[in-house]
This record gives sequence, C-alpha cells and structure tokens, in this order.
Amino acid sequence: MIERIGASVREKASSFLYALAFFGRVVDRSLRFFRRRQVGYKVLVFQILFTGVEALLVNAVMAMAIGAAIIVIGSSLLPQFGQSRLMYDIMVIVITKELGPLLTAFIVIARSGTAIATELAGMVVGHEIEAYISVGVDPISFLVVPRVLGMVSSLVLLSIYFNLFGLLGSFLVVQLIKPIAFAEYFQSLLAALAPGDILSGMAKSLVFGVIVSTVASYQGFSVGRASTEIPVAGIRAVGQSFVLCIFADVLITLAQYA
Repeated sequence: MIERIGASVREKASSFLYALAFFGRVVDRSLRFFRRRQVGYKVLVFQILFTGVEALLVNAVMAMAIGAAIIVIGSSLLPQFGQSRLMYDIMVIVITKELGPLLTAFIVIARSGTAIATELAGMVVGHEIEAYISVGVDPISFLVVPRVLGMVSSLVLLSIYFNLFGLLGSFLVVQLIKPIAFAEYFQSLLAALAPGDILSGMAKSLVFGVIVSTVASYQGFSVGRASTEIPVAGIRAVGQSFVLCIFADVLITLAQYA
C-alpha cells in the first residue's frame, strides 16, 4: 500500500512539474509570437472570432438578465432600509468585479475550452502533431500560443462587453418591468462606478483567459493514442478550468479587500 501511495505521489509530482514546464514554454513562445512572421496569425484571428465574437449574444443576454434582476430586487428591498443608493454600488461590484468576469469565463470554458482540448487531442491521436514536428514546426508556437493569446484577448473584451450590457443594457430591460428615470439612474451609476472597478474585472479576465487556454491546451496534448481519450481530455479541461478559475477569483478578491 505504501508503495502504491509513493508511486501516486511521484506521478502527481511529475505531472505538476510537466505542467509548469509546459506553462513556462507557452509564456516564452507567447513573448516571441509577434516578433516573427508566421501563419499562426490566422489561428489567432479564428480563435478570437470563435471565442469572442460568437459568444457575444449569450454574454449580452446573461449580463442584461443579471443587471435587471439586481435593479428590480434592489429597488424593491433597499428603500425599506433607507439604502436606495446602495443598489448601484451592488450593481457595480457584482457586474464589473465579481460575477461578470467569472460568468464570462464559465461561458468561454464551456464553449472554447472544450473545443481547444478536443481539437488538440484529436490532432495528437491523428499523428498531426508528429507531422508538424517532422517538418520543423513547433506545435507550441503554431497551435497553442495563438489560442492562448486569442482566448485572453477575447475574455478581456467580453468582460468589457458584459459591463456595458450589465450596467446600461439592463436599464432598457427594467423599463418594461419597473421604470426608472434615466437621469437618476445614470448619475447614480456614475457616482458608484470607479475606474478601478473596470480594471479589476479586466485583470481577472486576463488571469482567467491564461488559465483556461493553458489548461485546455495541456489536456489536449496529454492524451495517448486512443480516440476514446479525446472526450476525456475535454472533460478534464472543463473541470480543472472551473476549479482553477474559482480559486484564482477567490485569491484576487482576497487581495483586493484584504
């Protein structure tokens, strides 16, 4: 039994060190990406289109729904305690700093994280990675780095998009339920909103983008030769990305409010 535990510990430690080395190489190749001419730019553009543009609709709907719910509930409950203005502070915190970046990351994990992991896993099983290496093409530079940069930039832009629809688009939805004067709403919102709130959300989205893209790529490259491992790579990428994003969100939030 002790031998099995030791073997398991060694395997976990080896996997962790390999993941760190993989992340280090991704960072190194990312810093060099824009210094050389390569066809990886096409992969970058397609990744931005798939991760960012195609997720705009669901991102906007979710943002407006959350913003409208906060306004309706806040305008009904908070006046009972004489804290009507607190509704706008809650909106800013929830949408720009907390739920906005995290829910956007969850959308990207479900759509793009799974896609990256399964696509790369399929390439490994189909011996395409070996073909790239045989002709002198670095798979990290050509396949992983464009996806990482594309997902990071898309997540940051989606976070800004979420803020716009959550803070302003939700006002239009609320007019159908419980009308509020636009001047009062806009002035109160600006009074509660600070540049640091937007930057905080963007910083979280940047971290989440690095986590999701790196984990998905790592899991995609970690498969063996069986085609049955392809969906397993997608499942692992989603599970690990969810856990790591939540963990990172907690750490960043504690650092901000500590």
